[in-house]
Amino acid sequence: MMKVSEAVVFITGANRGLGLAIAREARRQGAKKIYVGMRQIGNFQEEGLIPIQLDVNDEQSIRFAAEQCADTTVLVNNAGIALLNDHPVAANIVATTQKILETNLLGLMRVTQIFAPILQKNQQAYVVNILSDVSWEPSTVLTSYGISKAAAWSYTNSSRQWLSQFNIQVMGVHVGFIDTDLTRSLPITKIAPETVAQEIFQGIEQNAYEVLVGEKTQQLKQGLSDAVASYVKLQPDQASV
Repeated sequence: MMKVSEAVVFITGANRGLGLAIAREARRQGAKKIYVGMRQIGNFQEEGLIPIQLDVNDEQSIRFAAEQCADTTVLVNNAGIALLNDHPVAANIVATTQKILETNLLGLMRVTQIFAPILQKNQQAYVVNILSDVSWEPSTVLTSYGISKAAAWSYTNSSRQWLSQFNIQVMGVHVGFIDTDLTRSLPITKIAPETVAQEIFQGIEQNAYEVLVGEKTQQLKQGLSDAVASYVKLQPDQASV
């Protein structure tokens, strides 16, 4: 069982929002070292956090980051993008989906693939993938994002099976709308990023393979096994979300 105080944590997309909240929670819990990956380091400076230039869509960038951070024991795949109001047959739905998959799925896969040998070498290790409720719940306003997160969930499950032989645990974190820059103006219930971060590290210390943040997420997961599964049920109009 891993203790956060003994972990060397690498977080993608960590310049703000959930990624930065995860980094700060790791610091609060006394992690040994914390790398924060971001496209542009710029003037980023925060005590105890080590900024690393990283573009999850650029293999060379990932390899260089991995070389710099070869002591990583916990990899958090957080980097992601979303676009609101893209319904399933929108004129640009294919192009939008390709763009979002490039980061949310293929970026996650690239980082995991390149960091896997490092994690294996460092013996007990963890990969944490930030997923979403829309892996399970239909959304007519987050179609591309939902596709990417459903695919990332599938990859999470496959990589968990494969990486377990190398003593690497893979954890999926399912969560609804998080209170970030993207969602701040939306009139919906949101979860504080600090809450998500706390549950992630609690999951690591409990050797969890899945973390369901919030009551709604837990209900959605249970609904997958209903006689009429939750993802089949018609949802209220989401056009205003």
